[in-house]
Amino acid sequence: MSQLPILPILLPLLGGALSLFVEHRRVGTVVQRSVGWISMLATFAAAVMLVARAGNGEVMVYLVGDWPARIGIALVVDRLAALMVLTTSLLAAACLLHACSGWDRRAPHFHALFQFQLVGLNGAFLTGDIFNLFVFFEVMLIASYGLLLSGGRGVRMSAGLHYVVFNVASATLFLIALGLVYGLFGTLNMAELAVRVAELPARDLPLAKATLGLLLVVFCAKAALLPLYLWLPETYTRAPAAVAALFVIMTKVGIYAVLRVGSLLLGEPAGALAGYGWGWMLPAAIAGLVLSALGVMAATRLRVLVVYLVLVSATTLFIAFGLREPGTIAAGLYYLVHSSFVAAALFLIADLVRRGRGDAGDALRAFAPAPGVRTMAGVMFLVAGVSIAGLPPLSGFIGKTLLLQAVPDAAVRWAWPVILGSSMLVVVGMTRAGTRIFWKPAPIAAAAAEHAASAGGLGRARLPETLATMLLLSYGVAMALAPAPILRYTQAAAGQLLAPAALVEQLRATLPQGRRP
Repeated sequence: MSQLPILPILLPLLGGALSLFVEHRRVGTVVQRSVGWISMLATFAAAVMLVARAGNGEVMVYLVGDWPARIGIALVVDRLAALMVLTTSLLAAACLLHACSGWDRRAPHFHALFQFQLVGLNGAFLTGDIFNLFVFFEVMLIASYGLLLSGGRGVRMSAGLHYVVFNVASATLFLIALGLVYGLFGTLNMAELAVRVAELPARDLPLAKATLGLLLVVFCAKAALLPLYLWLPETYTRAPAAVAALFVIMTKVGIYAVLRVGSLLLGEPAGALAGYGWGWMLPAAIAGLVLSALGVMAATRLRVLVVYLVLVSATTLFIAFGLREPGTIAAGLYYLVHSSFVAAALFLIADLVRRGRGDAGDALRAFAPAPGVRTMAGVMFLVAGVSIAGLPPLSGFIGKTLLLQAVPDAAVRWAWPVILGSSMLVVVGMTRAGTRIFWKPAPIAAAAAEHAASAGGLGRARLPETLATMLLLSYGVAMALAPAPILRYTQAAAGQLLAPAALVEQLRATLPQGRRP
């Protein structure tokens, strides 16, 4: 159990390495998938144990190789980190199930890249050092490049190139920011930074604001906050369904980084830097939420609509966390988990619809689905739509209701209209999409029906695809049926996040005096 914090990183790393050894076609798909699933299930078990340990309020600190945090890798597990690792594992299991329906055979190195993606995601959530946050960001992004471009051509390659260039530029800014942080504070360890920010001389305050502002810009770019969201719609629209579903959690990595850095480095103990950055992030989130909701209304394809729903959830989370109240953060964490599962399910549903409608694809126009498929797809879309729009009785309604109830009086005059107005636009947009795809009486053309049947359309959807979509939707239903334990956990996580002194002391206590940064 003392090695538990490293397992969500080590297990997929070993799984990815082993996947490379069994990739040869002579080994067979069964062996490749077995390696992937063994690693996936082991990682999930480790994530469950992390949540169980962190749920008691314990903060676990792990020094990889027992190197001091100044030159090594320090892993920190609190309630928030454990929750993010478990959410990633649950989402990844459904994505892997969907990919095992056959897409993994068409993508070179898929299982290895998938496992390395989990290494980057879990490492970003568990690291206690900003430099290693950059390292895990890059591991996550490099794996995502391969997953996005594998088996692609034409438009997907063009979108992938845009995605790569944007993230390389973002990584360059991240490195510059890290150099400035180290030059100013003499450390990159988050716990030490939290102490040294509070002790910063007044003469260094302008440089500190510029440095930390640059870090926040990088994190907001990862989270696709306005105006740094332009890379996301085309990238997610062109990605394979299982990959796009997994990419949903990648925007949450940026939001997590903002929340973690904001609580440790820019919280109340930071003095003059307390709350720095939210003065411009909150207005950007409000504008982004309005723009994203309008994007849902204006979408001409179902997958584009889902992309804007991802942006709606991201900007809603920025508002929840930007209010910096225990209630809004707790509700935001619940909403983060819910929105990740439902948005991923909608990507999978959009793929089923696209293949089932022949030449019409997922275009939102007057084409009905192939005969005999309307009920199954329609029910899944209805459940996902009700949840993502925040309508009762599913988890989206619970998350948004708790968020609105927790909004402080000073913010009610703008928070309620923005959140409720965006929810109304999402309801209208989802209703429009549902009626055009599942309810419109216009018959599909015979040629399109023949094409859908030959392509294995929605009526003949492969079992793993259906099970993966239902699994993601079942997560949201379970969150609505038993919200109390999840909410208790998120409330405790919010309290721990807003009072980071225990985490800071726990991490600094693991470093002998002679080895402290």
